[in-house]
Amino acid sequence: MIFSKILINWYSINKRELPWRKTTNPFYIWLSEIILQQTQVKQGLPYYDAFTAKYPTVFDLANANEDDVLKLWQGLGYYSRARNLHATAKHVAINLNGNFPNTYKELLKLKGVGDYTASAIASICFNEVEAVVDGNVYRVLSRYFGVSTPINSSKGAKEFKLLAQKLIDKKQPAEFNQAIMEFGATQCKPKNPDCSVCPFSKGCIAFNKNLIGELPVKIKSAKAKKKHFNFLVFISEDEQTILQQRQGKGIWQNLYQFPLVETESTVDSKSFKSLIKTHELLANQQFELLLYNKDAIVHKLSHQHLYTQFWIVNVGKLPINGIPMENIRDFAVPILIGDFIEAFNF
Repeated sequence: MIFSKILINWYSINKRELPWRKTTNPFYIWLSEIILQQTQVKQGLPYYDAFTAKYPTVFDLANANEDDVLKLWQGLGYYSRARNLHATAKHVAINLNGNFPNTYKELLKLKGVGDYTASAIASICFNEVEAVVDGNVYRVLSRYFGVSTPINSSKGAKEFKLLAQKLIDKKQPAEFNQAIMEFGATQCKPKNPDCSVCPFSKGCIAFNKNLIGELPVKIKSAKAKKKHFNFLVFISEDEQTILQQRQGKGIWQNLYQFPLVETESTVDSKSFKSLIKTHELLANQQFELLLYNKDAIVHKLSHQHLYTQFWIVNVGKLPINGIPMENIRDFAVPILIGDFIEAFNF
């Protein structure tokens, strides 16, 4: 089709030089795609370099400790990706002798691999004619063809997948998929794309009907919940502190944090000191409480906004075993905690 020819020609001239484009090794393609989920290339590239340097093969990643994997992932967010990455590496190394599945259908069975990632690996590594559909692709197709079906609806997912599958170049599926993702990322940008240099502007419905800002259509998600987090930053006379590993399936699973107290709203020093007198780590103990940040730090996640305060708790001796403050950077923590550690200058 003319669409795919124009697209691939544009890609041959404008594509960025990226390390995962120099290989068809499924381990590296898989790693790059997992890192780039919900992440821009400029942010993900240093992590890709770090992972490939520390874990050059799927066996190296499989043999890693999960805490080390989470630590290397720190700052990328959506930590379930890192846990799934590690689990899949172990499965491929142990159960598949280090060989990734070579078909779209089999790739879908891997933990953390969905339609988009399976399509990317299958086409790039094994030349399978399976179209990718991600946020960039949704944007390109919805604008060019004037499709107003919401991209985050089941109907939209099916419609765009079928459209992409019709357009894909059957002789060059890898080039087509990489081209359309690159085009959406660098040319058909979410805001203020330069349509004057776009090779598709002549036939683009959104451009010709002044709908660039309206497409793609996305159903508004539910309003994010507010939560109020209060972290207790213990500091003992022998310069030790307390980190606890989060359990369960909630946010930051298996990451480390300071002891946490949740409240209904932001609290002042007097109210909070009264509240935590009966805390299991502070009962019957002398302590000095200092509020580190008067204004709550707002940390926005996809479904909740965390209004966070850090409280310095000076004690003579820790109530439980702690860690030397100088070793605090050895632990995988959420970026919210990491930023505080750097600002506090442990």
